[in-house]
Amino acid sequence: MESASHEKAGLLTRLWTCLKPLPGKLVSKVAEVARKIKKLGQDDPRRVIHSLKVGLALTLISLFYYSRALYKGFGDSAMWAVMTVVVVLEFSVGATLGKGLNRGLATLLAGALGVGVHHLASLSGGIGEPMLLGFFVFLQAAASTFARFFPGIKARYDYGCLIFILTFCLVSVAGYRDREILELAHKRISTILIGGATCVIITIVVCPVWAGEDLQNLVALNLEKIGNYLEGFGGEYFRTSEDEECKDDKSFLQGYISVLNSKGSEESLENFARWEPGHGRFRFRHPWKQYLKIGTLTRQCAYRIEALNGYLNSGFQAPTEIRSKIKDVCTMMSLESGMALNELALAVKKMTRPTSADPHIEKSETAAKTLKTLLKSGIWEDTDFLEVIKVATVASLLIDVTNCTQKIAESVHELASIAHFKSVDPTVSPEKSQLSQVKLAAKVDCPQVSITVRESSPSSKESGNSLAPTAVPRVVL
Repeated sequence: MESASHEKAGLLTRLWTCLKPLPGKLVSKVAEVARKIKKLGQDDPRRVIHSLKVGLALTLISLFYYSRALYKGFGDSAMWAVMTVVVVLEFSVGATLGKGLNRGLATLLAGALGVGVHHLASLSGGIGEPMLLGFFVFLQAAASTFARFFPGIKARYDYGCLIFILTFCLVSVAGYRDREILELAHKRISTILIGGATCVIITIVVCPVWAGEDLQNLVALNLEKIGNYLEGFGGEYFRTSEDEECKDDKSFLQGYISVLNSKGSEESLENFARWEPGHGRFRFRHPWKQYLKIGTLTRQCAYRIEALNGYLNSGFQAPTEIRSKIKDVCTMMSLESGMALNELALAVKKMTRPTSADPHIEKSETAAKTLKTLLKSGIWEDTDFLEVIKVATVASLLIDVTNCTQKIAESVHELASIAHFKSVDPTVSPEKSQLSQVKLAAKVDCPQVSITVRESSPSSKESGNSLAPTAVPRVVL
């Protein structure tokens, strides 16, 4: 009896040990979920507003069931209005308009075609009617499905093709047993149109979210991330062991990663933006395709920066004495390219002509030409070839980045011309000029760099001297 009581006491102890921490774990789990919900809402408050808009739309459409007069007019077909709200109401105006127009037009076209096919099949008699209906269902389903493989239709009208197939089959097949085919088609088309109109009105009137603005902000943000990286690259790459370790936030060195994965978001937003009407600063038929061109060039620049980022690791860096030979010109080229990209991002965001970026583009191009000349000079004699390759690779990547920056500037100028961006006073304010000088002074050690480039010439070869001074370009930083 004593052993049994001991076993029972041990069992209760183990059970209590297992149950005791459960309330604390439950409280911590609830608190964690609450923190995630709060963070999700704080990151983008429009998500909370969109949730409320969906609830409002469904509440209004539910009146078809709650109101006896409306229910008598539409009957069970009122459920199609509820389903339309659930599948059509999207986060942005463009996405809602795209789905709503696709669903509405596809329903109208498929309903009319289904009624016509049903009438044609009924003329063939009781035996031929199901055969003709089956043939037409097969024909339109096969043709509509094949049409979805076209890229243009897949991007904009894929949802409409699905609704066309569904509505045609419902109207034509259901009409074989239900002879009130016109009334059936009328009720379903009416409820779907009412549900789609409700979604469109609510998404435009109540705190609208425009996909075009999101696309513009995304492209500008990507340009800004690349610009911030380039502005800080020179100081990070050419930092020596004697330099004081910087304790500032270096998260800007990782900003380019999100740019690499932005293609899908940009294409989706561009597709939605094309459905939107003119609003605010965006006119009807705004050149949204141009934003995709800028985004593509920005990603090409980000790919080069990804390769460049690998050389920030000390294990892949050349010795300091070798890097110092191109420090000033590379720092200037990187800094000016970054400042140009930041100016272009500001111009895209504010829809102004990017004239303020042109001086930075010119300076970065001048530095790139000087760097090319420096790489061809004789300053690499008596230097380890493998170490020179590392430095030359970084320099080559920076030159590619400068060329990408120039292409991005040309695309932004083209966008400004097509979209009629407003002009601004090109005069640089004293504060902005002083800020640029401070950045240059912080990134570059020497105020001026004189580079003597020695190249071989026929006359020098004849005299037995293979290295003769031919040009003395000067870079003023």
